[in-house]
Amino acid sequence: MAPPTEPDRPAALPAPTDLPDRRSSGSQASQYIRRLIFDGVLRPGERVPQDRIAEVLSISRIPVREGLIALEREGWVTIELNRGAFVNALDADAVRDSYELLGLVYGFATRRAVARAQHGLVDELAAIERKMQGTTDPGDFRDLAISFHTTVVEASRSPRIKVMLRATTGLVSGNFFEQITGSIDVERRGTTAIVQALRAGDVDQAAARYQSMLARQGDLVVQAFEARGLFSAP
Repeated sequence: MAPPTEPDRPAALPAPTDLPDRRSSGSQASQYIRRLIFDGVLRPGERVPQDRIAEVLSISRIPVREGLIALEREGWVTIELNRGAFVNALDADAVRDSYELLGLVYGFATRRAVARAQHGLVDELAAIERKMQGTTDPGDFRDLAISFHTTVVEASRSPRIKVMLRATTGLVSGNFFEQITGSIDVERRGTTAIVQALRAGDVDQAAARYQSMLARQGDLVVQAFEARGLFSAP
């Protein structure tokens, strides 16, 4: 029996707006599909329209399939033989776990950075943190936040930390600080607390502040996902 055709909904897919050219076609497909789910274009239980996604992205169906395999590993979709890929309902606990695990990794990176970094790490982080205090532009803030986290990871001199972070994909498509209300304030307070703890020579407190900041961001993501109806009913 031939597999079922893709449903008519959604009638049209939006054009991609945030797919960097440097990404592979499979990565572009996974990011685009994640965005469709996050924006509610694709709802839990719906089949992912692979042919239309390939057409919108001007790629073949093969990288779309690669993107879906990656999304299945992340829990966004389920691929069923001869039927296609279907959007999963997300779980609030899984979202919180993702951000708390990130906090643990970055907290560990902070400990290693302090132990292994050259002199001047705290001054470098403090300079980034001051710039974060001085901007309200979500794009600029995102770049500064990435710079802060990258500085910690690079100073840790740990290839294993980099491998773990590369395997972790952000749950929010697009600019996190545009999409998640309150996230800029949480990041500002968190990075300030981290720098203050490092200035005081209290690396345990700095790591704890990192974990607390990312746990709080996870709470905000849960709120955003609940508002968008991305979680299954209790």
